[in-house]
Amino acid sequence: MRMMNRRRLLLDATSGMGGLALACLLGQADAVATESQAASDNPTGGVRPVPDIDPRDPFAPRPGHFAPQAKRVLVIFCAGACSQLDTFDHKPELIRRHGQPLPGAENLVTFQGSQGNLTRSPWEFKPRGECGKMISELVPHLGELADDLCFLHSLTGKTNTHGPGENLMSTGFTLDGFPSMGAWLTWGLGTESENLPAYVAIPDPRGTPQSSVNNWGPGFLPAAYQGTDFHADKPLRNLRRPPGIDEAADLKTRQFLDRLNRRHAERYPGDGELAARISSYELAARMQLSVPAVGDLSTESPETLKLYGADDTENPLKAAYARNCILARRLLEQGVRCVQLFNGAYQTGGEGVSNWDGHKDLAGQYAKHGPVFDQPTAGLLRDLKRRGLLNDTLVVWCTEFGRMPTYQAGASGRDHNPEGFTAFLAGAGVKTPMSYGATDEFGYKAVENVLTVHDFHATILHLLGLDHQRLTFYHNGIQRRLTDVHGHVIRDVLA
Repeated sequence: MRMMNRRRLLLDATSGMGGLALACLLGQADAVATESQAASDNPTGGVRPVPDIDPRDPFAPRPGHFAPQAKRVLVIFCAGACSQLDTFDHKPELIRRHGQPLPGAENLVTFQGSQGNLTRSPWEFKPRGECGKMISELVPHLGELADDLCFLHSLTGKTNTHGPGENLMSTGFTLDGFPSMGAWLTWGLGTESENLPAYVAIPDPRGTPQSSVNNWGPGFLPAAYQGTDFHADKPLRNLRRPPGIDEAADLKTRQFLDRLNRRHAERYPGDGELAARISSYELAARMQLSVPAVGDLSTESPETLKLYGADDTENPLKAAYARNCILARRLLEQGVRCVQLFNGAYQTGGEGVSNWDGHKDLAGQYAKHGPVFDQPTAGLLRDLKRRGLLNDTLVVWCTEFGRMPTYQAGASGRDHNPEGFTAFLAGAGVKTPMSYGATDEFGYKAVENVLTVHDFHATILHLLGLDHQRLTFYHNGIQRRLTDVHGHVIRDVLA
């Protein structure tokens, strides 16, 4: 028998420890896989909140966790941080103390520097509707709809920077790489439209918001659930037939491709990725017919164009945004689950700029941009209501954060303010007219029924029949969700 020396002992011991470590790692991986599989089979707390998705039909309509009050959602996002103090959050004390320092914050430094004195809005506020809600003359058309709106005046954010703020409002996180709310919704519920995307993002006619496609991206969810972006004046890319190919040849080509795909799928039964890819190609083929039809606004009546302001030849930017609003309505009519409509694009400064980022000359910028936003948005709400779509559509108006009650030192505009801002809800399942929560007497900080963006998202999901705590996806060892580990449904605003 060979005697073991010290060197041999150490070598064997080291090898044995490595083997133990490998076995431990493999055991953990096994446990994770088992846990993940068990979670996906558990609809009450695991990966899937609903029955397993058929990769051959990833957008098939699926039930939520409970009966929904809304079938679909329209998110109207004013990118650029629309000022609550110049639109919907009336502050008499700000008017009375105009020109005085903000009490207790005389040396306040915010996102872009030192703050000047309290500054009242350049626009008067007037009582609107039967409820008498005080709304600014900057948005008179929306003011007329006060009785149909539920205002949330006490939202708070986590950042004072546009890109991360847009991320937070659209995805629940300030960082890039997380699924948008529309992606979560369509992953959880599918869609009622067979020939259109489940989730459509309509950027501002001038371009994308600052965080761009993060606002409608799929994050770590399957790529199929990314929003499809196009607007009324910019059709979906690569949709038209190439020149020289007629409709008959195009149809025969698609039919031949379909036969090849089916034959290929039969050779690899159970391959979910292959089935999903074939499904996406088939949807793209159907969209060649459906998207041009839904985007053809020539069928709209002159009365409808006038209602939205799409016939305004003196304000082409307003008319372009109005056409996007009409497109949003047409998509909702066709059963698209989530439509995200943007007003405001990322722009640098310059004379004549029209957007919501009013740092230097708020009165000048908003005087241009208010009319671009007001009539078309109000027209969209009126049109949804008269067609009966508000009965089962949830409308959400939001922005990434609010504005300061002071003007910036040396400027005539308001700085970024995530400490208290406004959003509103309308439509299915929402109490109206209503104003919930409040900022302080100057509109600086939320002080009553303070809300987070997670609360906001939890409430939206609830109205569509989804429990925000159960809508989860296993990613990098964590059961991720839109609301992270936070959020409460705002039950006081539910009808």
